[in-house]
Amino acid sequence: MSSTQSAMTNEIFSVPQHVAIIMDGNGRWARRQGKMSVFGHKFGVKSVRRSIRFAVTHGIQVLTLYAFSSENWNRPEQEVSALMDLFVRALDCEIKRLHKHNVRLKVIGDIGRFSLSLQEHISRSEELTKNNDGLKLNIAANYGGRWDIMQGVKILAAQVKTNLLQPEEITEDLLSQQVCLYDLVPVDLVIRTGGEHRVSNFLLWQIAYSEFYFTDVLWPDFNELTFECALDAFAKRERRFGGAIQTY
Repeated sequence: MSSTQSAMTNEIFSVPQHVAIIMDGNGRWARRQGKMSVFGHKFGVKSVRRSIRFAVTHGIQVLTLYAFSSENWNRPEQEVSALMDLFVRALDCEIKRLHKHNVRLKVIGDIGRFSLSLQEHISRSEELTKNNDGLKLNIAANYGGRWDIMQGVKILAAQVKTNLLQPEEITEDLLSQQVCLYDLVPVDLVIRTGGEHRVSNFLLWQIAYSEFYFTDVLWPDFNELTFECALDAFAKRERRFGGAIQTY
């Protein structure tokens, strides 16, 4: 391989094509302001907008945001209710902007637990943007990695039960086709804000070979500079996928 080809290859792999973000720290940010948690969630929407704009301008193909986990139902009822209202308002306010910028929106997770009104908002938003071929934006809402894997296992189990599939025919690739995001490029980089160093049941199957970047920045303060720092760190990683470094 020539030096020019090597440089081009390094440049391609230095930019993550699929970035997933665990947006953590809204509540702590609000408390530092002497406010209720919902105040932090409202400001967090601004960080979502900045992140989408950054992803579009930097040529990232897919952005997946962890908005509401299946465990978040355990939060105080008032906070959960405020989050649901904020979700509806955010969809109403942002969907036309996303559509204008050729962004395709997809909500992943068990949305059946949401109100019919919110489910309808999600359906309309996805329908409006389904033919857009720009940034693919995934919002993980009432999502859990274990739930995701279990849904895939149940689909395959049903096929075995009806003799459409034999147990020995089940492969890793076959299960991969049953989990969320199966039709997209793999997750290259996972960013978590808020100073925690765990994945919190997020995309457990999909991030097996992802790089991780943790920052103490709370989500409402996450901006273009923080995102750029994450990309710079990613560019310095050697991604082997279980193999040895190749020399040319």
